[in-house]
Amino acid sequence: MDASYWAKIYKACKDYGLNHVRFHSWCPPEVAFEEADKAGVYLLVECAGWANIGDGHSQDKWFYEESERIVKEYGNHPSFCMMAYGNEPNGKDYKKYLSEFVGYWKSKDTRRVYTGASGWPYLANADYESSSKARIQRWGEGLKSIINAQAPNSMYDWDKLIVKDMPTVSHEIGQWCAYPDFKEIDKYTGFLKAKNFEIFRDGLNAKGMGALDEKFLYASGRLQTLCYKADIEAALRTKEFGGFQLLGLEDFPGQGTALVGVLNAFWESKGYVHGDEFREFCNSVVPLVRFPKMVWLNNETINAPVEIANYSGGTLKGASIAWSISDERKKLAQGEVQQDCAVGNCIPAGAIQYDCSSIAEPTQLKVEVYVKGTQYHNQWNIWVYPSVKKTVKLPFITDQWNAEVDKRLQKGENVLLLTRGKVLPEKGSNVAVGFSSIFWNTAWTDKQPPHTLGILCDPKAPVLAGFPNMGYSDYQWWDIMSASDAMILDDMPKDFLPEVQVIDDWVTNRKLGLLFETKAGKGKLMVCSIDLTNNLDKRPAAAQLKQSILEYMASDKFRPATEINPQLIKALIEK
Repeated sequence: MDASYWAKIYKACKDYGLNHVRFHSWCPPEVAFEEADKAGVYLLVECAGWANIGDGHSQDKWFYEESERIVKEYGNHPSFCMMAYGNEPNGKDYKKYLSEFVGYWKSKDTRRVYTGASGWPYLANADYESSSKARIQRWGEGLKSIINAQAPNSMYDWDKLIVKDMPTVSHEIGQWCAYPDFKEIDKYTGFLKAKNFEIFRDGLNAKGMGALDEKFLYASGRLQTLCYKADIEAALRTKEFGGFQLLGLEDFPGQGTALVGVLNAFWESKGYVHGDEFREFCNSVVPLVRFPKMVWLNNETINAPVEIANYSGGTLKGASIAWSISDERKKLAQGEVQQDCAVGNCIPAGAIQYDCSSIAEPTQLKVEVYVKGTQYHNQWNIWVYPSVKKTVKLPFITDQWNAEVDKRLQKGENVLLLTRGKVLPEKGSNVAVGFSSIFWNTAWTDKQPPHTLGILCDPKAPVLAGFPNMGYSDYQWWDIMSASDAMILDDMPKDFLPEVQVIDDWVTNRKLGLLFETKAGKGKLMVCSIDLTNNLDKRPAAAQLKQSILEYMASDKFRPATEINPQLIKALIEK
């Protein structure tokens, strides 16, 4: 009931580019409307419904009565712009009930727009449809979702999923998790305690990885941000789309601990993304690029259309829309068009064209598009790799540990052991690894993988010198993650960490690896559970990672610091 707290919430929403707040299956108090009026934030109020309706039971009458009370009490607030019965309805005749409910209120009070419920169903007499289809991971899709099953691109939109006779608003998009921020534990100073976080922290400490909690938070948070960017930009690329609603900008501590917010439960930043970056892709005006892919070879030419989504309330007259491509040292290419941009989206604004032939080394590039003289700016990372690889001295490469491996290691040779498809289920192959972050949480979505939170590595590790990265998951890791088996390394020494680690669910906190090195007798061993063998001519990121590993193993920098008991390694792939 504190005005300053509601003001804090609405300020956070606006800082992160949002213009309205949905009250999931409830109606807020007076102070929430008052502060929204001041802040200029639109409100969707729901009449406390999340039930079976249309069955003739007492709740059917009650929702009418409750909606009357809500409108009588708060109906004059200018922020009160949208109303629905509630959330995700069901019941024998719920569609008929909701259609009558919408018809009743449209005829009685035209001050706001109405839909039956958030999530579903489509009602011909509603002012807009709330759809659970238009998002990059729908309920139950798991590894078959767009972000996990399709090679990274920004071509897709929801044009074929939306109805054409009314606006569509996507329902509860996002739900992407980050690792817990254990610094929050001390913020719980009242009756409520973060015992869940204490359990997760103790579990991480028990696995000897307590010192990695901040790194897990940051790396998983950057992947979470990438997933939200993909979700929101797909909405903005959809012609005549009505809008989107995140399930939450902040974490939801209940229902299995759903750490889906870029803000914590106190509506505060967790440190890995701030409002100025989030507003690049979540704003009233957003520059967009339709990339056919995010990973390129240097014998290719990038051709990607630029678009503007303009919901600023007026035409951007004579807007100068510029783009640039840069590496870490300098700008490599740029272009600009000048045009009017009317209110709406899918507004063509030229195209990015760049011949990659001048890039001789594996390179991460930054593509930027901005409207000159305004705050509106957006950016993406893409990667360009050499189409012809350098010739290096090969180690002995095998997918099994046999007498030949022992022989070569005893002779002091280098061995690359590829375990993809060989890892035992109990040693990691049954861990559901994908590219995206965890959806909602594993307690409630245990049948909806991935059950992991992206990768963590040292971006300056010599084994990755030929594979530019920032130490966490970005699109160049999509193929790597999609064609890998996790290796559970809990039996390894507690201070041992793999070169490429997969961040596990905070409930299980397993030490998961995709790539690690060790001394082995007189020789040196690299163990990799990523597919570095099949269809590499069509998998440029995997081919480049393999090249980076081979170049490292052929160099004098390949000097593993630790020695793992060979039996622990063999146990990963054979009983």
